Amino acid sequence: MATKRIFVVFVLPVIFSIVFGSTVMFDILQKPDRELNLWPISSSEGFSNHDNNENKIEIIGLSPQYSVSQSVEIQVKVNDPSFDCGDLYITIHSSGKNEIITQGGFFTQCFDSRNSLIPVGDEFSTIIETPGSYRITADVISKDLVNTSTSGTFTVK
Repeated sequence: MATKRIFVVFVLPVIFSIVFGSTVMFDILQKPDRELNLWPISSSEGFSNHDNNENKIEIIGLSPQYSVSQSVEIQVKVNDPSFDCGDLYITIHSSGKNEIITQGGFFTQCFDSRNSLIPVGDEFSTIIETPGSYRITADVISKDLVNTSTSGTFTVK
C-alpha cells in the first residue's frame, strides 16, 4: 500500500512532467521561424530599444560583394554620444534561411568622441566559404542596457 502511494505522489508527477515538457519542446522546435528572446524589451523593465532609422550606429568597411577566399572585416561606428561603453555583438545570417553563420561578441567596448570605431583593440574578421547572400547585424548594448542595432547585406561569389 505504501509503495502505491509513493508511486502516485512522487513518481507519477515526474513522468507526467517529462512527457509534457518533451511534447512542448518538440512543438517549439518544429517552428523554424521561432526566435528565442532572452531579453524582453519593455519600458516597465527599464530597458529601451533604439531600433529606429536614426543611424545611431553604422557598419564601416562592409563591401557589397566578397569572393569565397576573401575575409569579411568590419568595424562599427557609434554616432550617439550617449553610448560611451557597451557590449558589441556582430552576427552574420544567411539571407534565405535566416540561419546564423557566425557571431562575434566584444565586451566592455569603451571609447570616446575621438575614437568611436569599435571593437577597440580587436577586429571582427571571418571568411565565408559558401556563395550566397548574407545579412550582417551589429548590436550595441550600453552599460545602462540601452540597445541599438544596424544591419547590412552582402554577397559571396
